[in-house]
Amino acid sequence: MAITKLIADSITSGAIASTPSFEAYLSSDQSVSIDTDTKVQANTEIFDTDNCYDNSTNYRFTPTVAGKYFVYCNVTGQSSAQSSLNITKSIIYKNGSVYKTQIIQFAYNYGRRASVNVNAIIDFNGSSDYVELFGNVKSNGGVAVNFEGNSTFDKSTYFGAYRIIE
Repeated sequence: MAITKLIADSITSGAIASTPSFEAYLSSDQSVSIDTDTKVQANTEIFDTDNCYDNSTNYRFTPTVAGKYFVYCNVTGQSSAQSSLNITKSIIYKNGSVYKTQIIQFAYNYGRRASVNVNAIIDFNGSSDYVELFGNVKSNGGVAVNFEGNSTFDKSTYFGAYRIIE
């Protein structure tokens, strides 16, 4: 019974709370330059427990509690013409540098849209460390590209994080 009480007290005291945490998505399509790493402007918050995500200026998460965080995101790249999408990348940046990347490439049979997610467990110092979502979309023949927002499919480009360990 003492162990059960200890676990219950830890949970209710916030000793293993998953905060700060947030999730945001891109509310409408974002036009981007072809084959250029571009910051995703995930401007619509689903939640932001500690007001650590900037959804209007820098589009970055700066947690105020040190620890390890699970960071997750998805970029949906889209071309304006059928059979022209060549590459879509999701890129997590930490403190202004690439931290982790995931890519899908159509070598011969080009597509129209592709969703690519990337996840990482990242250490944050609780004061100055921050993380941002970037994407990259490349088309064949110079066809216009964008990050797909909420207008076509429900929240197809999104970004989130939560604390998992102190």
